Amino acid sequence: MFKSRKAWILSAIACLFVVFMSCQSPRPVAQSPPVSPSPEATPAASPPDAPSPTTAPLPVTAEPPPLVNGDRLMADLNALNFERYTTAELKKTRAFMAQTLSASGWTVTEQPFETGVNLVAERPGIAPNAGVLLVGAHYDSVRGSPGSDDNATGVVVALEVARLLGDRKTIRPLRIVLFDQEEAGLVGSYAYAQRPENLKNLDGVVILEMLGYSCSTPGCQQVPGEFKVKLPSDKGDFLAIAGDTEHLPLLNAFSEHHQPNLPALVPVSIPFKGLLTPVILRSDHTPFWFEGIGAVMLTDTAHLRNPHYHRRTDTPDTVDAAFLTGNAQTAVNAITALLDRPQSFLTTETDKS
Repeated sequence: MFKSRKAWILSAIACLFVVFMSCQSPRPVAQSPPVSPSPEATPAASPPDAPSPTTAPLPVTAEPPPLVNGDRLMADLNALNFERYTTAELKKTRAFMAQTLSASGWTVTEQPFETGVNLVAERPGIAPNAGVLLVGAHYDSVRGSPGSDDNATGVVVALEVARLLGDRKTIRPLRIVLFDQEEAGLVGSYAYAQRPENLKNLDGVVILEMLGYSCSTPGCQQVPGEFKVKLPSDKGDFLAIAGDTEHLPLLNAFSEHHQPNLPALVPVSIPFKGLLTPVILRSDHTPFWFEGIGAVMLTDTAHLRNPHYHRRTDTPDTVDAAFLTGNAQTAVNAITALLDRPQSFLTTETDKS
């Protein structure tokens, strides 16, 4: 995860600019193409981002979400147990990720930008006009750290999502994006979000950011002063999920489809695109918030819990395999439900209650 005071300040300024502009005139959100009303349509029009009506129920699977393979997660984590900072190391990482995705039936493309390369794979949904759900994680690490938690854990969960949901019939298309240069200041995700074709028909984003470290010593979990969040305990045994208040269905899906045997969840809704909480703007959901796209970030809270953060000791043996597997299942459960949700991800009065 990116750590720079200067970047926090710049992010806060950017947030202020976004909020100011939104007060001047509404900014359109990238949504599905509008659908012309039928002659039988009632005077009450559907929201502009609502999916097109269907004449028959869509043939999505009624099966429960697939089960995560914990051994496979750890095998991938060990395969990525090397520093991912130099050009050669990043190229080696992309080759591993592309081979894994291709073996699961995905067509993988590279999106180069000035200082790096994002890896992209997508498969269609069954509803012609349904908006895309993007699942993303950054694959680079800081110099001198193998980055097992930051962020190989996010990468291996994204790869597991691709394996489990690649051939599942869902209403929405699923896109997997593995971002480069997050540690340099979210450079890869900003480059991705600044290409208009990438935002076309994009309805929601799930960012996987450090998912494998837990601590059981009382007091091992810290909380930033700007957050007024009630935690299950002062131990680091939960998964935090941050989402923007304008797209609460994305955030709510994780609690609604959570299972009691999985690690506890602490969902946090973030107002004003993080202006009041700039510490939350240090991962790849941020560029999408600034573009008006709903996004959530899943995290084990990074340096607020993990003493190996950005150090040489961030290795697979410090990752809690059971915790990582449980968090991966939490992600799969919610992502599966979101892919089969035809309604908009925009917040309604019901979502606020």
